[in-house]
Amino acid sequence: MESQAAGPMVMGIVNVTPDSFSDGAQFSTPEAAVARGRQLFDEGAAVVDVGGESTRPGAEPVPAGEELARVVDVVAGLAQHGRVSIDTTKPEVARAAVAAGAGILNDVSASLHELAAELNVTWIAVHRQGTPATMQVDPRYSDVVAEVGGHLAAAVERGLAAGVPEVWVDPGIGFGKTTGHNLELLANLRQLTAKGAPVVVGASRKRFIGEIHARSDAGVRPGGGGVPARDDGRTQDEAPVDDRIEGSLAAAVWAFAQGASVVRVHDVAATVGAMKVAVA
Repeated sequence: MESQAAGPMVMGIVNVTPDSFSDGAQFSTPEAAVARGRQLFDEGAAVVDVGGESTRPGAEPVPAGEELARVVDVVAGLAQHGRVSIDTTKPEVARAAVAAGAGILNDVSASLHELAAELNVTWIAVHRQGTPATMQVDPRYSDVVAEVGGHLAAAVERGLAAGVPEVWVDPGIGFGKTTGHNLELLANLRQLTAKGAPVVVGASRKRFIGEIHARSDAGVRPGGGGVPARDDGRTQDEAPVDDRIEGSLAAAVWAFAQGASVVRVHDVAATVGAMKVAVA
């Protein structure tokens, strides 16, 4: 399938939520979110992904009406400046966002293929084990690479059979995976990118990067489990969310080197700069 995602593409993140793990409440008004999205386009984002419901571990769902109120004006405000994706699992939110100008449906439930076909938009099928409320409780796999790969291959078949014009897949780093699972997926990313569908990788600022950063810091005791949590929910063996850029850039460059077509990131300018060096 010919893909519009061929070549390096950076997708910037705008979370219009009060509880995002990375930037909660910073862009929770339409005006702030549109300004942020325009900044990301200016920094080189090929796509800006707008979300009105947090999918962080432990997050609870929000009513459709509230999600709609958060995202529709933001999508409309950004669609005139570049390509916009809507990050949602709710059909009514997807419909309204597409009507407002979104051209990509980023679906962490991997269930909205028929709607994507009806709306004639690109569909991103994400692998997730469980729901945000439960997915990090005790994720288990016999073979995480094979199981995630099989799930995504089946999603591509469903999407194409339904008539989706373009299907992208996302292995769902951090969505029902341990640090070990995330690293195994990244290490074996070629097995996913070799299947032909454009692969999206969203590792930016995630917990496993915070754990790796903490272990490399001589002032932080390595190890992991059993360490008391901080007030912000991190353990003492996790670097702060805003101190994970080096690992996020490394993951992005690695993903592109392994054949990924898109990386979904918070730090667009830094990622675009890193990718220019990698491509050169």
